[in-house]
This record gives sequence, structure tokens and C-alpha cells, in this order.
Amino acid sequence: MLQALRGWTPVQKKVVAASFLGWMLDAFDFFLLVFVLKDVAREFGVERHVVAWAITLTLALRPIGAFIFGRLADRFGRRPILMLDVALYSLMAFASAFAPNLTAFLVIRALFGVAMGGEWGIGASLTMETVKPEARGLVSGILQSGYPTGYLIASLVYAAFYDVIGWRGMFMIGLLPALLVLYIRRHVPESPGWNRERARAETVLETLRKHWRLALYAIVLMTAFNFFSHGTQDIYPTFLQVQHGFDAHATGTIAIIYNVGAILGGWTFGLWSQRLGRRRAIVVAALLAIPVTYLWAFSTTMSMLALGAFLIQFCVQGAWGVIPAHLIELSPPNARATFPGTVYQLGNLIASSNAVLQTSIAARHAENYGVALASVAVTAALVIAVLASLGREARDITMS
Repeated sequence: MLQALRGWTPVQKKVVAASFLGWMLDAFDFFLLVFVLKDVAREFGVERHVVAWAITLTLALRPIGAFIFGRLADRFGRRPILMLDVALYSLMAFASAFAPNLTAFLVIRALFGVAMGGEWGIGASLTMETVKPEARGLVSGILQSGYPTGYLIASLVYAAFYDVIGWRGMFMIGLLPALLVLYIRRHVPESPGWNRERARAETVLETLRKHWRLALYAIVLMTAFNFFSHGTQDIYPTFLQVQHGFDAHATGTIAIIYNVGAILGGWTFGLWSQRLGRRRAIVVAALLAIPVTYLWAFSTTMSMLALGAFLIQFCVQGAWGVIPAHLIELSPPNARATFPGTVYQLGNLIASSNAVLQTSIAARHAENYGVALASVAVTAALVIAVLASLGREARDITMS
């Protein structure tokens, strides 16, 4: 790790910080909803699985944002479009607090999904094009750990403030990420890997036509990855609250523990991927998740559930920690903001049924969320291991 950190310039550090914060705060705004799902359902007089459609819509609309904002970033530069995107997702999170009815709430969360979808591809391309090749593995883990860090902060906010500010107050806090725009404007330069002439030389359709096999493979891979992450995260607080009767404090405490595991896993496997290779690191992390599934989904005590949650998120986000570097390295040079974000979010679109799927499975098994959680997690882990082993390795490819 020390070798990977050595020789970073101040600009590189600021770019990594901005991209990390952008993804962290994006995730923070997203995960606020998973803690208050039952409260929103009670507010609008509907069942939990109906409000779960808000999660589905957010995930389903993310590919549109990834394509629109990614294309804008490839055409006009990473920096200005990243600022626009952060401002928009912050505004939509804030607006969620003022939804007068369920329909308005679903529309706002759908628009939030569009804005959320644009951040990852732009931030990842800006970062990977800026840092030196030998640092990409560590930076990939740092960047992707922004997602569980955002979940961790949402857990802390829920545990500390929910009883005082309620679910609407939680979403009002979602406006704070807009302050990141000021930091980007002042400290972050344009990516050295972006070229105005090259950006205009070929349309995105021409790029996709040339690389359709790669695009198809990446979409299927990211579908499995999104079932892996959302299948182990989105419904877990509901599982703790409904099946085990944990209150807000206990639920928030376990969420904090498993998000610490997720952060450590992303850093660990991201760094290892620089030595082992991207594909091999992904396969190892995915397969290690399978043995701990029983502990995570079927334990009966708070301490064992917390341990299982820590271990599985260490593996899940460990595999994810390799993805920013892996997808950017695989991407066509003139579509590094559009391609990775779009295939990632198209995978999200296909996996967006996860929340409804898992709540429905639980309902058919007498509210047994453990069955729903374990079945999705194990299946996704196996598919990821197979697909990653069959893919192409592009570690340390030149991006200038």
C-alpha cells in the first residue's frame, strides 16, 4: 500500500478525494430510504413492498443518467458534468422530504435515480485517467469504498437522528452533498485523459457497434454484481427490523459494523488486484462470500448476525473494489465516461427488481427474509466467479 501511495501529486490526491466523496454522498442519499421504508409505507398507507418500488425505480433509471451524463462528460469534459450531476442528485434527495403523496415520492426517487446514475462513470474515469497505473488497484478500492462509506454514514445518521427528525428530516440532510460542487470547482482540474478532438471523432453508437461483445459481457457481469450488492444490502435493515425485531439503534449498529467490513474489503481486494490481477481478485472474493452466507442470513443472535454481516460485506465489496479499475481499463478510450457507467447501470436496471423480488420471496415464506437474502447472494456469487474467470484482463493498460 505504501508503494502505491508514494509519489502522488497534490492534484491526484484532490481528484481521488473528489471522486470518492461524490460516490460516497451519492450512496448516502440512496441508502437513506432503506432505513425508512416502513415509515414511508405507514405515512402513505401502503404495504412495504409497494414503497420498495421506489428503490426499483431509482435503480432502473440509473442507466439513463449514466448514458446522458457519461456522454456529456466524454463530449465536454469530466469536471463540469461531475459538478452538474452532484448538484442534481442532492436536489432530488432534498425534494424527497417534501413529497405530499406516494406518486410524487416515486417520481422524485426516479429522477434521483437519473442523477445518481451519472456520478460513478464520470468520477471513475476522471480518477483512473489521472492517477498513475500502479496505483489503480488501490484507488479502485478507495473509490468503490465510497459506496459502503455512504451507507455507513446513512447508518450513523439513522441511529443518531431518526428519533428526533423523522423520515422526512433524514431526506432533508440529503442536500448537504451539494457542497461538494464548490470543492470540485476550486480544486479539481480536467482529466488529462480527456481530449476534445477525440471525443468528437466517433459517435457513441459507432463505439458500441465496434465493441458490442465487450458491452454485452460487461452488462451481464454487472447484472450479477448488482444482485450481489443490492441483494445483500437493500433489504437487510428490514430483515433485522421485521424478522428479528431490532429497534433503530440495534439496526443502525449492525449496519455500521457491516459497512466497516465493506470498506476494508474494498481496500483489501482493490490493492490485491494490482498484484493478483483484476479477474482473479474478483473470483476469490465472490467465492469466499458463499461459506459465510449461512452465518449472515440464518443466525439468531445479534452478535452472530453482526459477524456474518461484517464478513459477507467484506467479500461483496471486496469484489466490487476491483470494478472501477477493471471496467475503466476494459473501456474504449473515447467512451471511458459513457461505457463503464452505462454498462454498470444497465446491470442495475436488470437487477432493479431485487427489492421487490426479495420482499415477495419473504412474503411467500412467512416473512422469512433469510431465505430471500441467501438465495440471491449465493446465486450471484457463483455467476460472478464464472463470468470473471472467462473475461479479459487489462490491468495497467495505458490511458493517456
